[in-house]
Amino acid sequence: MQRIALLQMTSGIDPVANTASMVSAVGSAAMGGATMLFTPEMSGLLDRNRTRGAVHVVPEVQNAVLADVRNAAARAGIWVAIGSLAVLREDGRWANRSFVIDGAGDIAARYDKIHMFDVDLASGESWRESSAYAPGDGPVVVDTPLGKLGLTICYDLRFPALFEYYGRAGVDMIAIPAAFTVPTGQAHWHVMQRARAIEATAFVIAAAQVGQHADGRETFGHSLVVDPWGEVLLDMGGEAAGLRFAELDPAQIAAVRAQVPCLANKQKIGS
Repeated sequence: MQRIALLQMTSGIDPVANTASMVSAVGSAAMGGATMLFTPEMSGLLDRNRTRGAVHVVPEVQNAVLADVRNAAARAGIWVAIGSLAVLREDGRWANRSFVIDGAGDIAARYDKIHMFDVDLASGESWRESSAYAPGDGPVVVDTPLGKLGLTICYDLRFPALFEYYGRAGVDMIAIPAAFTVPTGQAHWHVMQRARAIEATAFVIAAAQVGQHADGRETFGHSLVVDPWGEVLLDMGGEAAGLRFAELDPAQIAAVRAQVPCLANKQKIGS
């Protein structure tokens, strides 16, 4: 069995406070025996006021949140999947970027969110991620002590071709860090996470934002771990931030793929 930790956060508009929560969780996860810690989308800064938040969106090499978490990972000797941080690209656009940090504090992988959250919900919420952020250009698979990890972020969840790619790439796990809205979370979160695990026959690890945030938004929470059969191993609920652990059985991946080899059986449909 392999032990992981998930940090459910209520990130705000102060990166220093958010970083303190992440660094504390790194130490607690290591003390709890986890090989790897997973954090949500926009762990370091969650601010829908882009004018106010822009001062904190800096190039990767200047990002203090990233530097502090890398140092914490090196001290604790634990891998960390930072769900995402807002970073400034060389072309002046922003990237919603995941980082995988190894146990020496080095960056093992980066992934920029591919699908931009541009929606108008019946609740009145309207989001235009593409007005500031540039989409990433492709999927990323990284080798970790837990096996092969495929990287996604939040809205990517709704695009099954990405998860088919990861299934065909033979990943053992897929990270889906998120800051899901409450209306979409209530309707779609659990069923889609389970579907993606089943489709890719891989573990899904989805650390999420939760609760009322300083910028006025509310997020759904319910950080999940789902096994390759679609069973929920961990659900952190929608009430509070916190750190929880889950146990993964790597043998389950091969067992499920042997029983239902859907990726191998898939036929081409259409032209």
